[in-house]
Amino acid sequence: MALARAALTVAAETLPAYSSKFSRKDFTQHQLFAMLAVRKFLKLDYRGLEVLLREWAELREVLGLRKVPDHSTIQKAARRLMASRAPVLSWFGPHGSPRRVA
Repeated sequence: MALARAALTVAAETLPAYSSKFSRKDFTQHQLFAMLAVRKFLKLDYRGLEVLLREWAELREVLGLRKVPDHSTIQKAARRLMASRAPVLSWFGPHGSPRRVA
């Protein structure tokens, strides 16, 4: 829980809430970044993170989620965030890319 809170705070300080003014606004980049940080910490794949979010109401509450994103939404967000080269992505390691777990 502390990791999710810290990731939200860091993302809010460094990333815009949405990647485009035309974004659907279902999830903020802050929420997606925090989800990716939890994924990395727990060494989950994208589907595993989706299941974790569905089962852990407290984590959803901390992240401010009204609904759980599909695993493909999280995966696409990871690619988009990595392509942005934002400094906050140093959380994901020296290469800036989250490790793919099949």
